[in-house]
Amino acid sequence: MFRRGVIAGVPRFAGKGNSLFLALSLVVSLVAVRASTNESSAGAAPARRTASPTYQVYNPPTGLGTDSGEPSLGVNWNTGNVMYQAGLQTLRASFNDAVSPATATWSDVSAPNAITSLDPILFTDSATGRTVTSQLTGVDSLSAFSDNDGFSWLPSQGGGIPSGVDHQTIGGGAYAPGYGLPLPAQLYSRAIYYCSQDIATAFCARSDNGGLTFGPGVPIYTTAQCNGLHGHVKVAPNGTVYVPNNNCGYISPLTYSGQGAVVSRDNGLTWNVYQVVDANNPSVVLNPGDSDPSIGIGSGGRVYFGAQNKVNENGLLDSPPYAAVSDDNGQTWHNLQRVGADLGIKNATFPEMVAGDNDRAAFAFLGTTTGGDYQATGVFTGVWHLYIASTFDGGLTWTTVDATPNDAVQRGSICTSGTTCGSDRNLLDFMDIQVDSQGRALVAFADGCINGCVSGGANSFTALASIARQSGGRRLFARYDPIR
Repeated sequence: MFRRGVIAGVPRFAGKGNSLFLALSLVVSLVAVRASTNESSAGAAPARRTASPTYQVYNPPTGLGTDSGEPSLGVNWNTGNVMYQAGLQTLRASFNDAVSPATATWSDVSAPNAITSLDPILFTDSATGRTVTSQLTGVDSLSAFSDNDGFSWLPSQGGGIPSGVDHQTIGGGAYAPGYGLPLPAQLYSRAIYYCSQDIATAFCARSDNGGLTFGPGVPIYTTAQCNGLHGHVKVAPNGTVYVPNNNCGYISPLTYSGQGAVVSRDNGLTWNVYQVVDANNPSVVLNPGDSDPSIGIGSGGRVYFGAQNKVNENGLLDSPPYAAVSDDNGQTWHNLQRVGADLGIKNATFPEMVAGDNDRAAFAFLGTTTGGDYQATGVFTGVWHLYIASTFDGGLTWTTVDATPNDAVQRGSICTSGTTCGSDRNLLDFMDIQVDSQGRALVAFADGCINGCVSGGANSFTALASIARQSGGRRLFARYDPIR
């Protein structure tokens, strides 16, 4: 079994460009945080149950997480530790809520076999605490798993065969009952799925031993149904498996009418594609976007879909954020609506959705109030922030807050067009959102605007590891809402 040592670090304030060095023993330092201006100060009365969520942003010590485009995030509910992966590096963050504001201890716990990668991805099964890490090598991956938050790793197969050559995703959860599976619970209690994109389709394979080996890859759609990059695979409490896609509803070659959810109810054996169309208001259309959509699943199985929606407003092609809800395993959708319009958000990218209680979800995205083609390198001048929208009524309404009001995440364009991009490709293709055992939403993102950029200078085109962690307001599990 591989083992990895903990790397000692130095403390610094998360306000970028400023470091305060103090001597500490062999632990990674506690990192101070930059807080939103609407954050309650230490010693203030706890938030009311009706309060909107607030967030604090954490960065690792100097030298860690400096190349963190398209990060993925995992939360171990048994230990409270948070796993953050981007590139070849896996970091572990441990939060101390005994002080206010909470502090974080960071460690480098990268798997030893993470030596090369076309795409990184990480998944933590919050119930069992197992973390699976994957580094894409083409038609398969260099993978490993850990049951102790990265203190040690066991190499694994990687993924199923056949599999795609791009954009792999790993997820897991309960088995769907009633399909005669041969004793998987004796090997590992939950199913792990590896899905990846190929040129003309996508494949998903299931592991019945916790990610050690995988069965064969199963095609989940054809080009007559969907195309393009899919989002992250998610598993519902009843075992239903979901893979979102931003190009579904075939019109003609490479032309699709909307976005969809690819769904399996038999543990990945067969798959169905359902377009995200508002059953109660068909005039509200979810057009194909440039970013992967995302799915979050509530404790009772309610499904939340978050996406960017290309719309023509005042002669400008904008991509604002939209959300929708399904209560029948993705077959039909309702409450398809624009999110963040009250804050003037006209463009969004990297949509990420997570849910807690059945009527509660959080929807994170990078957003800007500037309209137009946000990928126009050297032309687009928008200022991007991390926004997080929350619903506490099952998706009827959403409340959006700026989680980085005093510190832009990027200035100018954000390119999501792969190898054709220039310097504004620093953030790559996605970010991630998860929920901890206490109902706090956590968002992993890469910060592309540090040092002089923060005060209005030129964009730094960096990709600094960052976690926005909920610090106040109602949570995704109502039983943990703060009260007076």
